[in-house]
Amino acid sequence: MSGHVEISIAIEPHGEGLPLPAYQSDSAAGMDLRAAIAEPLTITPGQRLLVPTGIRVALPAGTEAQVRPRSGLAIKHGIGLVNAPGTIDADYRGEIRIILINHGDKDFLIERGDRIAQLVIAPVLRASWREAASLDDTERGEGGFGHTGR
Repeated sequence: MSGHVEISIAIEPHGEGLPLPAYQSDSAAGMDLRAAIAEPLTITPGQRLLVPTGIRVALPAGTEAQVRPRSGLAIKHGIGLVNAPGTIDADYRGEIRIILINHGDKDFLIERGDRIAQLVIAPVLRASWREAASLDDTERGEGGFGHTGR
């Protein structure tokens, strides 16, 4: 299954000269987002940091952008996102900024243009609630939080 959507993007002055978000392979789900910073930033162990990307987007109605961590940064340096995945709603027009956290044991340096997160464009379903006195039975039932074992 494959789909394509064209999305308008605006570049902030501090994002000029950086590559647009891009897929790194033909089957990649996420586009890499880059740090739009003038000077290097250091994230110390346990610290959270809001990093600008220098872009704003106009997502089509019925879509969202999910901001996700980069697996290489996570395994090699312990760098993740505080609210992963972060959601960018279709009606948000502000700059995309990434809340990074250092779960590692060493300082981590971020330089201008570094790939710091990935962006996945996804469809969104809107729900309405119908109150019910009971729910249908399933094999799983109320089992949760590791009920199937290791």
